[in-house]
Amino acid sequence: MRPLPRPSRPAASSSGAARRRFSPGRVRAGLAGGLATLLLGVGLISPTGPALASSLEDQREKTEAEQRATDAAMEDLEAHLEDTDADLIATQAELEGIEARIPAAEAELAEAENLLAELQLEAALIAERLVDAEVLEESISTKIDEDDARTDLTRSAIGQMAREAYKGDMTASSLSAVLGAQDTDDFVTQSAMATTALRTQTQALRDLEQLNGVNRNRQVRLEAVREEITGLKAEADAKVVEAEAAREQAEARKVELDTLLDQQQVKLAQIEDKREEYLADKAQLERQQQSLEGDLKEIIRKEQEAEAKRLAEEEARRKAAEKAAASSGSSGGSSGGSSGGSSSGGSSGGSSGGSSGGTPGAVLSYPSPMNPPFVTSEYGWRVHPVYGDLRLHAGTDFRAYCGTPIISAGSGTVQWSYYRGGFGNQVMINHGYHNGSSLMTSYNHLSRFAVSAGQQVSAGTVIGYSGTTGTSTACHLHFEVYVNGSTQNPRSFF
Repeated sequence: MRPLPRPSRPAASSSGAARRRFSPGRVRAGLAGGLATLLLGVGLISPTGPALASSLEDQREKTEAEQRATDAAMEDLEAHLEDTDADLIATQAELEGIEARIPAAEAELAEAENLLAELQLEAALIAERLVDAEVLEESISTKIDEDDARTDLTRSAIGQMAREAYKGDMTASSLSAVLGAQDTDDFVTQSAMATTALRTQTQALRDLEQLNGVNRNRQVRLEAVREEITGLKAEADAKVVEAEAAREQAEARKVELDTLLDQQQVKLAQIEDKREEYLADKAQLERQQQSLEGDLKEIIRKEQEAEAKRLAEEEARRKAAEKAAASSGSSGGSSGGSSGGSSSGGSSGGSSGGSSGGTPGAVLSYPSPMNPPFVTSEYGWRVHPVYGDLRLHAGTDFRAYCGTPIISAGSGTVQWSYYRGGFGNQVMINHGYHNGSSLMTSYNHLSRFAVSAGQQVSAGTVIGYSGTTGTSTACHLHFEVYVNGSTQNPRSFF
């Protein structure tokens, strides 16, 4: 049973262009089956047991968690990358789903390794106790054997005494020996010898009894030690199986984490491979935006030229009328009154144009009939969440499910309705001049049109239906406001 090394997370790409946000990956279903097979191999679970069901349930929850993370990332990216390649968004979303799983996988691996270490320590302690018990067993057995040998010798000596007593009465023999003494010294000697013989026999019987008692106690202790050894061996075997299962679980977690890290690197490489394509698409979109603004400014220039020509012609007619009146001898007062009326009319027209504009907030209404309108992405500069470069989101994105009617934000004339590059199907509406500035609005990525060029529309007129044409990853409305041919934040005009 060996502890597993913690896998190190691979270093991010040296380019530093892609954002390395480690936030769930794709966990392969085979990992759960592989873990179950390993546990079956050590007899920990049965093929239909609850442990396998739990493992499969854990696997399902992990897969669902990763999918939820991927879906959330996809929704967020779609809101912020509506002019980015769909494959890049999908790759980034998958990467974020993978990275969202990595911390959990690392925690699971650490937990499995800690469990394995604890079980290995417990197994080592049990092994030490088992060794001590076996040493004690050997020591007790040795002492029992030694005392058994002493018991055999004592019994042999007592037996010898018994045989001698059987041959003749020891008391009578002793008495005969004492009575048959030749003198006092001989009597003392014979009497001492008889006493010693009796004492020796009595001591031998006591020693035998004591040895038997000690050995009985040792035998009881020996049996208890052997029972402990049997229990320790069973516990050690169980810990070996448990630790083996924990080791296999840790290995499975390591395989899972390594798989996630490998998938992460694959996705990062795919994102890096798309960098040049993305930069080319970005440059193309910028050119299209510049071209659109150039076209609008050209329209404004022509409108201004036409208005200047109209005013010049009107002035020429006025002067011609004044000259004709003077030639016919008309009174100066009458001529002056006519001139004043013409001037007043011009002033009234200018005033009307100014008042129709009002404040910017009163110019336009929301172009989405959804109530309330739901903005998914605001106008302004932002950092690309994949490549980190600065880019302008030149409009406001509204949530509009596929086929949702899109309405005009104000009255005006349809300048055009046709397909225009990355904008997809686009309707451009000219709202005329407000506060002295040209005001136009564009409605992009439409699935189909409901108006045509030159058509007069009012605020709330359906001009098309939401779609995902052009450079778009999901159905929505990309709405832009142009003042004098340049984009402005639509929020300022609602």
